[in-house]
Amino acid sequence: MSSPDDHFPDDHRSDDRSSDNRRTAVAVGTGVTGSLQSLLGTVVVAVFVITFVVQAFQIPSPSMENTLLVGDYLLVNKLCYGGGSFGDYFMPYRRVQRGDIVVFHYPVNPAQHFVKRVIGVPGDRVRLVNKQVFVNGTPLKEPYAHFTRPANDLFRDSFPRLDVAPGETPEWWIQLRKLVEDGQLIVPEGHYFVMGDNRDDSYDSRYWGFVPQVNIIGRPLLIYWSVQDSEGDAAAPSSVSSKLYHFAYAVTHIFQITRWHRTLRLVN
Repeated sequence: MSSPDDHFPDDHRSDDRSSDNRRTAVAVGTGVTGSLQSLLGTVVVAVFVITFVVQAFQIPSPSMENTLLVGDYLLVNKLCYGGGSFGDYFMPYRRVQRGDIVVFHYPVNPAQHFVKRVIGVPGDRVRLVNKQVFVNGTPLKEPYAHFTRPANDLFRDSFPRLDVAPGETPEWWIQLRKLVEDGQLIVPEGHYFVMGDNRDDSYDSRYWGFVPQVNIIGRPLLIYWSVQDSEGDAAAPSSVSSKLYHFAYAVTHIFQITRWHRTLRLVN
């Protein structure tokens, strides 16, 4: 007949197994928690970067050809100009300069994002004569400017013209008349005059006015991807179904539709 002491080894093994199970459960729980924390940290960093540092944009129109093409995807530096706060004096920000390409909130409809080149900074006097841009009486050298039509549009090609209404925004027409002196448009403080490089097909400051400093989002850094659709024209879908179709097409034809010679190109 066995004594009670004969069962002690089994009891010890049972306790050891229970302890091992608890340690395994704790280890698994710790691993899951650590993974969730890492994922949350990654999301927080990504949100911070997108909100304050860089942001992706797609070029939807030909107004900046041939510098930027429809279907170019850009990374935009949102920190280069600062935010107009007191902290700007302690950071390596710089002012918006003539010739910079900028992404900004369209003043007429801030929900839209536009990309143009800065032609006039505060205090500049801007004038166009037969498509030639003059700033402060000096003709600009613009190797990036692209023209496709003859100089037959008085308002577009010889700006500003007070005898020809732009026909776009009445507010701009009224403001324009107040800021023209000796045939030159004076850029007010805190604002910028911008134009597209595709001068004959650009909806820019000539038609709707100045860009306030606070509307500027940042400066494009890089074309990280450039894409065309199957018909040779870059895709710019609008509806949800169209976007899903173009996404599926892009995934299955990525090597054929990518403009490799433009991908990872710096913007200047």
